[in-house]
Amino acid sequence: MSEKLGFIGLGIMGKGMALNLLKKGHDLCVWNRTSSKVDELVAAGATAGNSPADVASKSDIVFICVSDTPDVEAVVLGESGVLEGVKSGALVVDHSTISPQVTKEIAAKLNAKGVEMLDAPISGGNEGAANGTLSIMIGGDAAQVGRAMPYLEAMGKTITHVGAQGAGQSAKLVNQILVIGTMVSMGEAMLFAEASGLDLEKTLEAVSGGAAGSWTLSNRGPQVAKRDWRPGFTIDLQQKDLRLVLEAADQLGMPAMTTSLAFNLYRTLQTLGLGHEGNHAIVKALENMVDVRVGE
Repeated sequence: MSEKLGFIGLGIMGKGMALNLLKKGHDLCVWNRTSSKVDELVAAGATAGNSPADVASKSDIVFICVSDTPDVEAVVLGESGVLEGVKSGALVVDHSTISPQVTKEIAAKLNAKGVEMLDAPISGGNEGAANGTLSIMIGGDAAQVGRAMPYLEAMGKTITHVGAQGAGQSAKLVNQILVIGTMVSMGEAMLFAEASGLDLEKTLEAVSGGAAGSWTLSNRGPQVAKRDWRPGFTIDLQQKDLRLVLEAADQLGMPAMTTSLAFNLYRTLQTLGLGHEGNHAIVKALENMVDVRVGE
């Protein structure tokens, strides 16, 4: 039997995810800090909640997709938060990318009220959110993963239970290390292609189908070539994730050289007020080192 669902956080990722739940005919109550973002979901068939607590009180499963660790703490543990309204036996599924340690702390407080929690961060950009093709990596109890699976399948294509509570967040940080390494390499490669006088479109076509091919190259390479900086994921959000990687790597005593490089390149762009642009704009930080501009 279909359960009543709640969705908190209707930003660049959450909106598409919530719409896909509605398209599958699920009963959905939504809330967003900026209330105007609720209107499109209500027009599509959702009901509007007055607060995270209100959404939780009306839901068997509550999905959350907000920006950062403090945001999750606020909507779950803060005033009129999920913890105030959620019922014993409910499930909270957090799709945000936050600290693995804080995830465990939030889960413990929910568990004390008889509520289960899965950390289920996502990857795939706004395209994946809109198309229902996200990669979802999950930490938590296997039975609860099974419970959530019919709804997760409305939002994602590659859904993997990677381990116990917090493992989903750690796996997402692995994902971000790989994404950003590819992003730096793509920027460097495209700058090299431009300096060499190559046709960028033909060069992307030539290399995308071989060993150098990747999701990042296929989806963001053409944007770089056209100097289209619209975000699938913003620099500011990418920086938040890289900060989480660097903090976790420090705790583990692990090197994170590529992540550190990318973090500092992005910082130069944030200083220029470009944090709202897509994370593929990292090429601009490389351009600033030479008198070459990709696509010009």
